[in-house]
Amino acid sequence: MNHRDENAMGIRSHEAEMLEPELRETLDNFKASVDAWSEAMMSRPREVKTPARTNWGLVTKWALGCVVFAGTVSGGVIENHRLQEAAKSEAARIAEQQRQQAAQRAKEEEDLMAKVDSDIAREVPSALEPIASLMEDTENSGN
Repeated sequence: MNHRDENAMGIRSHEAEMLEPELRETLDNFKASVDAWSEAMMSRPREVKTPARTNWGLVTKWALGCVVFAGTVSGGVIENHRLQEAAKSEAARIAEQQRQQAAQRAKEEEDLMAKVDSDIAREVPSALEPIASLMEDTENSGN
């Protein structure tokens, strides 16, 4: 008991002396009955409570449900990722194919332009070839 409690007990005992005898007797009886009840409760034999049993069936069902849910969600995520990767590779394949076709068209156009250039760029038109051959002979003999 600390100093404050001792002071409070002193005040209470002083107040108790000032109370009427009937009230003091009633309070003493009440205090005695509370003390007796407390002593009886503390000394009575207590029941040993067993811990609550775990319903392992319910726990197993929950765990299995969680595993199935996680498997379903992860399967969906994996399938979505696989489809995205397949779409990316297909897009890359199509882009490569289009690039090759464009390169082939450019080569064909270049070959066609080269053929047109070679046809147009002849020194002498085909109708004048006999005259051109005569001119070459005279130029060679003149030297």
